[in-house]
Amino acid sequence: MTTDRPPSLPDVSGVVLAGGRSSRFGSGKLAARLGGRTLLDLAIAGVAAVASEIVVVIAPGEERTPGEIDRPVRLVVDPERHGGPLVGLLAGLEAVEQPLVIVAGGDMPTLSPAVLGAMVRALDASGTGWDAVILASRGDRVPLPAVLRTGAATTIARQLVSDGERRLRSLFERLPTKALAEGEWRPLDPTGATLRDVDRPDDLLEAGTAD
Repeated sequence: MTTDRPPSLPDVSGVVLAGGRSSRFGSGKLAARLGGRTLLDLAIAGVAAVASEIVVVIAPGEERTPGEIDRPVRLVVDPERHGGPLVGLLAGLEAVEQPLVIVAGGDMPTLSPAVLGAMVRALDASGTGWDAVILASRGDRVPLPAVLRTGAATTIARQLVSDGERRLRSLFERLPTKALAEGEWRPLDPTGATLRDVDRPDDLLEAGTAD
């Protein structure tokens, strides 16, 4: 699959978290298909539309074969099996090459490249004012997708994991984080497809009807 990055974007890495349990789905959800492609491949393609390289974090003992894509894709093994998203994120952060990184879940098949690009531009334009950009929706700050400054995020994530923390939200409680208001990103994605993730089979049906 060919994905042309917008030329105005800075170079950015992508991390796709693919090491979760799929306990609520009842089976390996990332292999579930939507429109003939797996959830994981759709998530990778969404990130690859903006990122110049992709790191996919998988659980120990698992095998993943991402579909064909015209970006370097590397698999990184999570050091803890189902150790939580923050542990997986740290493994991805330690593997990427660019100073900015997009992070998304492997169960997010309808990411909007336009929204991801806006998030990258917002963080790049902030200078040293922010170390992370996430999206606000209905009064809540949503942790994924996110765009991070690799150095700052890696340092804080490493400290949190060392302290026993496993929640992804804890990272944004520590990092200076800008939450893009809905008025800033909804015009690019009116249905909010970027925030859809698949936890249960019913979510797969909903994603399949997304515009």
